[in-house]
Amino acid sequence: MGLLTKFIDTYPVFLKGMLLTFELTIVSIFIAIFIGLFFAFLKISNIKILEWIADLYIFLVRGTPLVVQIFIFYFGLTAFNISDFLAVVLGLAFHNGAYIAEIFRGAIQSIDHGQMEAGRSLGMTMCLTMRRIILPQASRRALPPLGNQFIIALKDSSLASFIGMYELFNVATTHGSLKYDYMSYLLIVAVYYLILVLFFSIIVRMIEKKMSSSD
Repeated sequence: MGLLTKFIDTYPVFLKGMLLTFELTIVSIFIAIFIGLFFAFLKISNIKILEWIADLYIFLVRGTPLVVQIFIFYFGLTAFNISDFLAVVLGLAFHNGAYIAEIFRGAIQSIDHGQMEAGRSLGMTMCLTMRRIILPQASRRALPPLGNQFIIALKDSSLASFIGMYELFNVATTHGSLKYDYMSYLLIVAVYYLILVLFFSIIVRMIEKKMSSSD
């Protein structure tokens, strides 16, 4: 059976796995953005204890493998009877949140400090100045590295297969073991990942163009 024939015959199950991969990525990134913003604000707070908390979080994430973090969430939260999906989402969000925190921190600190002073001189509070003046500009600068982080998160979602989730990579390895033909199904799953990466890349470019035109 040729590779194209295998691709056509298995597309229903691969599409189902691709949908799960997509859901894992979108939900985890959505949560990670809020985690990242929270720790980015801790980093720039100029309050030592808050900076140390953010530094510790980022150090723990960078210093341990993602698969270990996923297993900690999976086995550590079993007492709460959470689903496999939620365990993986929390693991991915916890991991990506650290990198997104550094992206936002760098973007916020790249904005001229005089803009914060100008907002305060107009009677705006620090929070209001951050929301209306600083964050919109920082978001534009953060978008390209955020897009890269989204793609990394998409590919990292393949580690969900280690706890038995039937996402794209698990579909490929399962079919490979059943058919004794790993190479064919790994090539097939690579195509599906490329499709998802292309989709995310197009969306990020569209957002970048829209934000550029709004300037």
